[in-house]
Amino acid sequence: MTTTLGNTMGIHDRYRLSVVINAKGTYTPLGVSRSSDGVAAAVAQALPEFFVMDELGDRASEAIAQVTGAPAGTVVHCTAAGVTLAVAATMTGGDPRRTAALPNTADMHNRVVLPACHVVDYGHSNLQGIRLAGAQVDLAGEEDSCTIADLEAELDGPDVACLMLVSSRLTRGEPIDLAAAIRAAHRRGVPAIIDGAAQFPRIADLLATGADLVLVSGQKYLGSPTAGIAAGTWSLVQALRAQEKGIGRVMKPTKEAIVGVLAALEEWQAFDRVKWEADERAKVDAFVDAVSRIPGVTAEAVPDPAGLQVSRVLLQVGDAKRVATELEAGTPPIYVMTDRMAEGELMLELVPLDADEIATVVARLWAVLT
Repeated sequence: MTTTLGNTMGIHDRYRLSVVINAKGTYTPLGVSRSSDGVAAAVAQALPEFFVMDELGDRASEAIAQVTGAPAGTVVHCTAAGVTLAVAATMTGGDPRRTAALPNTADMHNRVVLPACHVVDYGHSNLQGIRLAGAQVDLAGEEDSCTIADLEAELDGPDVACLMLVSSRLTRGEPIDLAAAIRAAHRRGVPAIIDGAAQFPRIADLLATGADLVLVSGQKYLGSPTAGIAAGTWSLVQALRAQEKGIGRVMKPTKEAIVGVLAALEEWQAFDRVKWEADERAKVDAFVDAVSRIPGVTAEAVPDPAGLQVSRVLLQVGDAKRVATELEAGTPPIYVMTDRMAEGELMLELVPLDADEIATVVARLWAVLT
């Protein structure tokens, strides 16, 4: 936690901001994640310097390709911007005239097929993100179910620009076989995009589905400054980068974001992920053991439903709404996942928390629940 040391005032004190404990995960309204000292130093080095931005973009493409195995990559402002720009890329193909015309799509294939169970809201609906490019969204299947046959029925229609799929714990119903869905799109000559926002650690798996473009966040588990990463085919990545001379101008990445992504990718390559996964699971197991001793509490470790190599803590606490409210109302406020609150369940992600913060969460749970 940030404190005031000597004459150096911490950032929270300087700007009168709340110190919070974030057990909600990579949650944008809480600042998403913590960057390493190395990434912060790289960003600090970039801020007072000038760059040829196209050259910096080329270096980013090379680094993304090296880490992910994709032919090319690019940095965008965030994953939500990446959704809009990826759709724009499929509609324009990077053609300057069409790029300049957006969001007017009068002479373009402009239908985006999206499974109805992949409509998600991460601050705004991904439907709005798609429509910002001027596209029309056609939903396949139902809100809690979409089969490959449902997708094929929508893909058979005219003017399909792309298939959009979402890899996230926020999707509903049975998981869609992403590789089968992409094969269905490719049989019709339709490019396929996967929005994998928080799934950076799985980006190679998502690319292995055959997707033409995979979108992930840089600032979630990679720990860069705010940025999105798009990795995929050379032609589609170039068409996406071309949007900076169109609607992408208002979504462009900054020099410090790109340099921060480069530094974070370098750290990722040097990272012992097997040890990290073991350490994080040990952290979760110790927490489950500690809070299971609280009378009336049931705790268990649960895996990420989308396949991310992260375990979370599921608490069954009875009056979950009261518990979550009191945790947030305390000092410091503690934020947890509340999307299963109606079932008496709260979820906690411990990845960004240090030992002192975890001890504070355990103590507060004891105080609130007893």
